[in-house]
Amino acid sequence: MAGSFEVAREKNPNPGSDSVDNRPAVEIDAPSLRGCLVFAAVISTNEFKNGSHIEIDGTVFRIIEFQHVKPGKGGAFVRTKLRKIEDGTVQDKTFRAGEKFRPVRTESRKMQYLYDSGDAVVFMDSRDFEQIEIAREVAGEAMQWLLPNAEVDVLFVDERASDVQVPGAIEMKVTQTEPGVKGDTASGGGNKAATLESGVTVQVPLFIEEGETVRVDTRSGEYVSRA
Repeated sequence: MAGSFEVAREKNPNPGSDSVDNRPAVEIDAPSLRGCLVFAAVISTNEFKNGSHIEIDGTVFRIIEFQHVKPGKGGAFVRTKLRKIEDGTVQDKTFRAGEKFRPVRTESRKMQYLYDSGDAVVFMDSRDFEQIEIAREVAGEAMQWLLPNAEVDVLFVDERASDVQVPGAIEMKVTQTEPGVKGDTASGGGNKAATLESGVTVQVPLFIEEGETVRVDTRSGEYVSRA
């Protein structure tokens, strides 16, 4: 899949005028634009989106959440929660409204999860079979929903693996749970803990038994249905 740039182009401050735009031109090395000169672009706090990336003082961060604040006095600002791509740590940062950042190149690649090596997890590129290691801190909570040989999208930021993107819902077998109580039905209330094949524990209805396959929402960790 071709790479892309998470950017918002600056608007000409004098639209309709015949003046020359003096912003610097740069050469972009992307498949669709290789060899072309385009005006340098930036991303502003006004274009922030959850999941997009920005560079701060040479370090790339992923935006987890943000909030625009307009105080009664003083200038507007933006509160953010950012994940550092390098080590997965989360930081709170505040920026002036309208502050701008360097564009960051992103690319999503289909990869197959192979195994857990301890401090890292190993994936194989489905196109050229190249294997890479991704630190567990970077792979994050996504790994609790994966079994060996599963295929997922891995997000690369400036050629560095930065995020493992699992589907919104997965199907997995229950390996351990307490037996259902007599009288429990599919319409009955109440939940119990169940361990799935990957080792993650979720809450399931009382009627679910060991060996059954369930569908779980990976965003909330909630049971959806029997598979």
